[in-house]
Amino acid sequence: MCGIVGYIGNRKANEVLIPSLKRLEYRGYDSAGIALANNTTCQIIKSVGKIINLEKKLNKKDLDSYHLGIAHTRWATHGAVTEVNAHPQQYGKITIVHNGIIENVDNIKEKLQRENIKFKSETDTEVIAVLLNKYLESNFIKTINKVMNLLKGSFALGIINQDEANKLYIVKKSSPVVIGVGDNENFFASDISAINYFTNKFIFLDDNEIAEITQEKIVVYNGCNIISKNVNTINTDINDYDKKGYPHFMLKEINEQPQILKNTLTKYLNDIKLLPDLTSYQELHIVACGSAMYAGMIGKQLFEQQAHIKTYVEVASEYRYQEQLYNEKTLVIVISQSGETADTIAALRKAKKQKQDTLAIVNVKNSTIARDADNCLYTEAFEEIAVATTKAYTLQVALLSLLSLKLAYDKGYITDLDKYLKDFRQLPNYLKKVIAQDQKYQEIAKVIYKSKDVFFIGRKIDYAICLEGSLKLKEISYIHSEAYQAGELKHGTISLIDKGTPVFAIITDQSIADKTMSNLIETTSRGANGYLITTESLKTGFAQEIIVKDATNFVQPLLVIPILQLIAYYTACLKKCDVDKPKNLAKSVTVE
Repeated sequence: MCGIVGYIGNRKANEVLIPSLKRLEYRGYDSAGIALANNTTCQIIKSVGKIINLEKKLNKKDLDSYHLGIAHTRWATHGAVTEVNAHPQQYGKITIVHNGIIENVDNIKEKLQRENIKFKSETDTEVIAVLLNKYLESNFIKTINKVMNLLKGSFALGIINQDEANKLYIVKKSSPVVIGVGDNENFFASDISAINYFTNKFIFLDDNEIAEITQEKIVVYNGCNIISKNVNTINTDINDYDKKGYPHFMLKEINEQPQILKNTLTKYLNDIKLLPDLTSYQELHIVACGSAMYAGMIGKQLFEQQAHIKTYVEVASEYRYQEQLYNEKTLVIVISQSGETADTIAALRKAKKQKQDTLAIVNVKNSTIARDADNCLYTEAFEEIAVATTKAYTLQVALLSLLSLKLAYDKGYITDLDKYLKDFRQLPNYLKKVIAQDQKYQEIAKVIYKSKDVFFIGRKIDYAICLEGSLKLKEISYIHSEAYQAGELKHGTISLIDKGTPVFAIITDQSIADKTMSNLIETTSRGANGYLITTESLKTGFAQEIIVKDATNFVQPLLVIPILQLIAYYTACLKKCDVDKPKNLAKSVTVE
């Protein structure tokens, strides 16, 4: 959600800030703005819609004298999508950008209004600017600390104080922000991807820390005390921002999956002991949001069926508020692509507070979750630009699958380990063949793209796969789509089946194949347009059947995933949707 960037140095600030903002477009936004300051003025330019609208306004102005600035892409929370509500927000001598939500803003705003303070916007961000201006003193760090203590919620702030127009101030509390260290220039941003084109050296702030940034140096405070921070060198691949000839980043990222799986898994396949030993635990709690949670549901099936360990999967936004009755031998596994998912961070910290062991599966090194968890496995999917996850989700499933294989082997339920590792080694080749059949998926998309409703049915691990397939279709094509346990059809769901309604059944588990097939036939007998996705050994000759290679239980789910991704992709394309940036969605959900 939202993106913030800042710059101070010798370059024209807008020529750094605008390209940096564009790299944050994947997070989702509905307006954008920039503030540029020098010793005499602070110009604010804002626009509704895409960054290109902001650029058109900037092109009409003379901005050569501005070498310091902050900028923002807003995803509306407090207040409608208008230029007035867009960031930066300014009051008096203070100009700020803000990621996050201030939970007690109404109470603060009422008190300020009783002091005859007039507000221009509906945003919680303007309230912060008013407070900073109200308590402004010569020691601005004291001012910031005072205001921080008044605020409840999450915030990453970039601040310009016109009294100190040669400095930027950064504040972090429960919302991600990183500082980029340059040569006689410095940066800040919501995440590394915004500024890694300019530097590979970064400082990561912890909660309640404040950074004072000039062109020459960075000073970090905890309270009013100066603290030392490490400068981390992180080399990233800026080629991730090139579509490489593909029409969309999503299609590029789907096609990258075979190679990225190979890159990530090879070290574990060469030495599976590099994966953590889970044999001391009696139960697992997998906690995540969205697609990451659906990856966890596949993991649950594998852990329970193959390694015989009780596994719970819960959405992080519920887990953080529920009473957890931990077994003393519980491992909490949190999954997040960005490592900055607010609810997942809160769930992780809850587990740690109760002294439970934690393991994170994340994509972004040095993210909050990666730093806070006791142990961490990286999906190493590199940057994922499309908002709808593909390769990161697939890598999450793959790592959970490998973890369950190792645990099953360590507990003696599997003896022929080489057989399973060999299957994993062949996985990239298997996936290439699945993806290569995209003409088949395009033909399906041509049939279903005008549908109002689409249903996915399956049992056990197949149902877990259905959940992500359904989500992928609805989030990028805007078609109403649901996944159901196939056995629940006659408990109400089958009433939704009309003539021509697409129904996808997934059958990869032989133990329930006949049952699910019977459920699919029930829908087609009522007029549904049925599709079967199954394996070579379970194929039935059904009229519309997609067949994948037989594989071991640990690999089999991964062969179905790209099929569902590509069907969703081509359906969205036919509907002329913005595939990489679906409406109302954000890549990294950093607030509740």
